[in-house]
Amino acid sequence: MIDVSLGLTKSASERTVCFALSVSRSTLRRRRYGPIAPKERELRHVPRQLSREERDAVLAVLNSDRFADLAVPQVVAQLLDEGTYLCSESTMYRLLRASAQVQERRRLARHPEYQKPELVATGPRQVLSWDITKVRGPRKGVWYSLLVMIDIFSRFVVGWSLVSRSNAKVAAHFVSEIVEREKLQPGQAIIHNDRGTEMTAETFCDRLDALGITRSLSRPQVSDDNPFSEAAFKTLKYYRDYPERFGSLEDAKSYFRGFFPAYNYEHRHSGIAMLTPATVHNGHADAVLRARHGAMLVAYSAKPERFVNGQPVCKTLPGEVWINRPSTDDAAA
Repeated sequence: MIDVSLGLTKSASERTVCFALSVSRSTLRRRRYGPIAPKERELRHVPRQLSREERDAVLAVLNSDRFADLAVPQVVAQLLDEGTYLCSESTMYRLLRASAQVQERRRLARHPEYQKPELVATGPRQVLSWDITKVRGPRKGVWYSLLVMIDIFSRFVVGWSLVSRSNAKVAAHFVSEIVEREKLQPGQAIIHNDRGTEMTAETFCDRLDALGITRSLSRPQVSDDNPFSEAAFKTLKYYRDYPERFGSLEDAKSYFRGFFPAYNYEHRHSGIAMLTPATVHNGHADAVLRARHGAMLVAYSAKPERFVNGQPVCKTLPGEVWINRPSTDDAAA
């Protein structure tokens, strides 16, 4: 029914009525005639619509060996060059979409899904992590390769090597020396590293297999999979006297001969109860923590009012250290 208060008459056009009532034409028609029954909508014939046979024929062409890896515009263009027109590009896309085939049609390389490394260490010499970082030489374009291996439980640098250029042979020799020096038995330790060319080369992998060392790899471009090595490199390069450049290879070696002993025997780590890596790696953590606790108890007995939280509690080391902590479901299994 037309509202006369809006200045509309029975002869007013449908467009005028829609504008005056602020509704769409479909809404107006639905209010006048009611909704179209589902069966009536299905039975309506659209002259432009392809028949079922024609739709099947178009899909068959698109999925044929000749056109399966081509984009729709390529298919349309090639068919037109041959004097054949099946339907428009939009119709082809609509048919593909209805068949859940709107995706990359070319046969692209499918990268494997890399497994997330989940490593747990409950003591020293169980999981070792190593990596290579570049250090600046005396002039632009000159770089040296620094190889560093760290025990993730104790944070102890078990070995380092500085070379002018690293390769798989250098890496294999580097790991072999550490395994011998740490007296690692076959099957005792896991060595974790990223996917650099040195770490994935056949020479390096064969050497680890011969030593009985289990290999673990980070996922590509995931730095969080090797956090202990990355943290050690950050500590190194932000150290108070780390130079902008090294004058020579021997100059750099001389610097690292001083840095790594200080890192192992003097630098305290918050992750291991502010102990030095050497203290934890050599099994002296409990004795040092008990001695610290004794000193705290003496201070507490002398001035208990200064300890607002009550009597001090002896600190302990973390029971386990991990790279990508295993989920509780995996641990339960």
